[in-house]
Amino acid sequence: MTPEDLKAWRKKNGYTQPLLAQALGVHPISVCRWEIGVREIPSFLALALRALELEGREGRPRETKTEKEVTDHEKHLPKR
Repeated sequence: MTPEDLKAWRKKNGYTQPLLAQALGVHPISVCRWEIGVREIPSFLALALRALELEGREGRPRETKTEKEVTDHEKHLPKR
């Protein structure tokens, strides 16, 4: 797998670098370094990405919105 392959997979499957890092149990900097080619992509990665595909979006970690990203409308909705 090349850095370009990894980046294309991540975008196609709707992951940000931090979300993919969380799903893989690695630091977000690792994903960044793999994508820019500074670090070698580990051999387990292709298998791990396939597992994430099979798991589907239900198993995908979700990014939390920062306070800045929460709209005024959302601020007035009852909390779940």
